[in-house]
This record gives sequence, C-alpha cells and structure tokens, in this order.
Amino acid sequence: MPKLLALTGSPSAHSRTAVVADHALRHLTHAHVGFETATLAVRELPAADLLAARRGEPEIRRALEAVAEADGLIIATPVYKASYTGLLKAFLDLLPQDGLAGKTVLPLATGGSLAHVLTIDYALRPVLTALGARHVTAGRFVLDSTVERGSGPDRLRPEAELDLLQAVDEFADALRAASVPTAPVPTAAPSLLTATATATAIATAP
Repeated sequence: MPKLLALTGSPSAHSRTAVVADHALRHLTHAHVGFETATLAVRELPAADLLAARRGEPEIRRALEAVAEADGLIIATPVYKASYTGLLKAFLDLLPQDGLAGKTVLPLATGGSLAHVLTIDYALRPVLTALGARHVTAGRFVLDSTVERGSGPDRLRPEAELDLLQAVDEFADALRAASVPTAPVPTAAPSLLTATATATAIATAP
C-alpha cells in the first residue's frame, strides 16, 4: 500500500492551505482506495528545534522519518512575498540533499491574487527537483477567495474544487505508476544466423 504524506507549511492555525490539503486527502481516500495517508503540519513542530536544525530531537526526527517513509507527498503552502513560506523552507532545509529521491510530489499553493500563480513553477518546483523528487506533478494554485469558511464545514467553490481534484487524480495515477515494478527486459538469444556466422569465423580463423 503506497504511503502518502500531506505536508503543510502555513504558520496559521486556521489555514486555508490546510483546508485545500485536507480536501486533497479526502478525495484520495474516497476515490482512490489503497493509499495510506497522513498529515504533517510544520507549524506544530517545536520552533526552536526546527530553526536550530536539531535533527536528532524526537519530534523533528519523527517528522523526517515520515517524509523518508512516504512514497508520495502533497506539499502545500500559502504564498508569502511571492514565494513559499519560511516555515516550509526551514523544514525542507533539514532534509538530506536526496531527501525526496524516488518520490512523487504534488505541489499546492494558496494566495490572495492570481499574480502569484507562477510561484509553484518558479519557487517551489526547483527546490523539490533539487531534493531529488522522482516526479513533480502539475501543481495547483488556489485563490483564497475560493475557500469558503463559515459555521459549517470548510469547502471550496465548485470550480476550484474541480480543478484541485483533477490535479489529485493525476497525482494518484503517477504515484501508482511509480509503485509498479518494472519487469526486466529479457535478453534475446542469439539467432541461428548469428550463431552460424560466429562458428564459421572461429573455424576459419588462422
């Protein structure tokens, strides 16, 4: 069963980014049976240990192990100052250089303006690639205004939800494809013509 981790990098306790990540996880659970899912909110890690890069401290160590054990990751962040959050960067900096090697990653971002829609491709994707991600799928930018919050359950506007779920489906397909072992290519036996030519060459050699 592929393991999937949703990593959220918002410093807010009432984060729209977390709402988007939760929607993605719920869709994976209901529409794509067979995934083992978990969530890691970086804001819940001890700040002093995170900023001091104390990898050996219990909570930091467990968080890094969760990333290492995951086959796929959803990495979600709000956009601050045209980039992903410093909180997320602090955590990604703790990963080894190949910390995402062999993993499939879905990047998600939220923000208040479409002016930040390229943050995923120009800020986040290069970092994920540098960490060795096997496949960074097409991410999604979700406008804050499409995340509706009220007395009931948080939800996305239909057009935003449809776009997000399409990205999640593509991510699930890529994750499944990555988990299928590749069959070894059989080595072809030498043809009779090749074998005959080789034998003739040996027989006529001086």
